[in-house]
Amino acid sequence: MRYLPLTDTDRADMLAAIGASSIDDLFVDVPADARLTGPIAGLPGHASELAVERHMAALARKNMVAGDMPFFLGCGAYRHHVPASVDHLIQRGEFLTAYTPYQPEIAQGTLQMLFEFQTQVARLLGTDVANASMYDGSTACWEAVTMARRVTKRAKAILSGGLHPHYVSVAKTMAKYTGDVLETSLPALTAETDIDALIASIDDDTSCVVVQYPDILGRIADLTPLADACHARKALLIAVVTEPVALGAIRSPGEMDADIVVGEGQSIGVGLQFGGPYVGLFGCKEKYVRQMPGRLCGETVDADGKRGFVLTLSTREQHIRREKATSNICTNSGLCALAFSIHMTLLGEAGLRGLARLNHAGASAAADRLAKVPGVELVTPAFFNEFTLRLSREARPVVRTLADRGILAGVSLGRLYPGVADLENGLVVAVTETTTPEDVATLAAALEEVLA
Repeated sequence: MRYLPLTDTDRADMLAAIGASSIDDLFVDVPADARLTGPIAGLPGHASELAVERHMAALARKNMVAGDMPFFLGCGAYRHHVPASVDHLIQRGEFLTAYTPYQPEIAQGTLQMLFEFQTQVARLLGTDVANASMYDGSTACWEAVTMARRVTKRAKAILSGGLHPHYVSVAKTMAKYTGDVLETSLPALTAETDIDALIASIDDDTSCVVVQYPDILGRIADLTPLADACHARKALLIAVVTEPVALGAIRSPGEMDADIVVGEGQSIGVGLQFGGPYVGLFGCKEKYVRQMPGRLCGETVDADGKRGFVLTLSTREQHIRREKATSNICTNSGLCALAFSIHMTLLGEAGLRGLARLNHAGASAAADRLAKVPGVELVTPAFFNEFTLRLSREARPVVRTLADRGILAGVSLGRLYPGVADLENGLVVAVTETTTPEDVATLAAALEEVLA
């Protein structure tokens, strides 16, 4: 494709057409202190390819690599072992270069993969149907809220205090432009989530209740009473899963009658990768399928009766009239969805359940050991692979001190909820199959020293 630069006249005409006086008018929603006013400080204006490569390598060496030290970070992004075959297969040319399958006759492989992905996600989440993926868990969560509004014709969403604060932040950002009313709260450092309080907050204006499962503190609640309460008020229950491996061991939200189940699929097949790209999961009951965002791949037969795959449902404005679109999501995370599907296929149901058992057993052993450290209290006695500790002092500087010693001890609640005194001593610790007993012993010994 040829590059045809715009002239000053072209730019002026485009700005006039949209009613903007300058390019800067397009960025008014970005805080002024977050906008660049000149070149990035410290970056050279010009360098050779070799020099740039050396410079970037030197910067990379300053990073702490998850696999090089005891690693207990979680809260929506988890370190799991990804088989080498996953990376090998996703780099095949027909997958790596594939784009949206507008022409099914030349995209059968991509369409079949997405069909299989949807099947795996629907079975995992316990829903009737699932779409061909979303950007990530947080945006999938917001799409579920707007879907609930379309279904119920109501605009008030209740977001549980146990929902990841980053997911809440994304919802608040988007709600500024849609008019949705969001009721939010903070989590409490208690052993169980307050389902009764959520039930009591539902009224006839409620479109949905959004609850994380397991929640930000690692707590696991029976969602059935909450689902019943939502349905009694003609509202929807939206369940958010940030650790899909957990569903190899605990009941799926769909089994507990959740209407929409969304989540982050990063744990299966996708590495941490500095925060992205990730892959959003989205499933729902069949009766709501036409309100589901994204797209749905289906199986059919061609004119000769041979099996084939097609885009069955496409609800974005690029495919249909803008006013009928359910979402402006422009693509799916196809390559990450492929990685998810390959890893899930390699695991199978038995493998997933085995992986879940490894995670839970390791986390249980770690929780027992860390709870013996003076100045450490286990807040969440029931969990999957992530639990919350209450330290005898503020957790954030403790995490910083341990990081300087080469131990990534977990996520401090003070980082997630800055300024909230009741949470500042909380530390969320995640343990996966990649965590060794030696890692746990190292963390316990370091905590004993730092908290002494």
